[in-house]
Amino acid sequence: MSTFVFDHVGLSVADLDAQRRFYADALGLTEVEEQFALPEAHVRSTILRAANGLKIELIERGGSAPQEFEDPFHGAGTQGYFHWAVYVDDLDAAFAKLLDAGAREVSAPADGVRPGMRFAYVKDPEGNLLELIAPTR
Repeated sequence: MSTFVFDHVGLSVADLDAQRRFYADALGLTEVEEQFALPEAHVRSTILRAANGLKIELIERGGSAPQEFEDPFHGAGTQGYFHWAVYVDDLDAAFAKLLDAGAREVSAPADGVRPGMRFAYVKDPEGNLLELIAPTR
């Protein structure tokens, strides 16, 4: 039987350098685990990692089309991946840190449907949804 363990999420971006700075500032993703470029395909990619193992792959392709959702409900109206969720130990502090780093508020910290948890949503500078999940304090 195979064992599956999460490795990373991939995110298509318009500006690799700007998004690298945002995810470094906002989530501490500062270690470059891998990077490559395919100039003939107008592609650049970087996998960033935080000290705790959290990873994201940012992929820039010239001419890519943006996709932006107003909120999680709007995102669920289009099939495919529409947000990335991460656990945080202090929701209010993490929410404020992401806003300070350049994220935009989608929904402020609130109680979740699941007992004992809270959540919030933000958009990164390019409009990609990021969900923050934390235990109730």
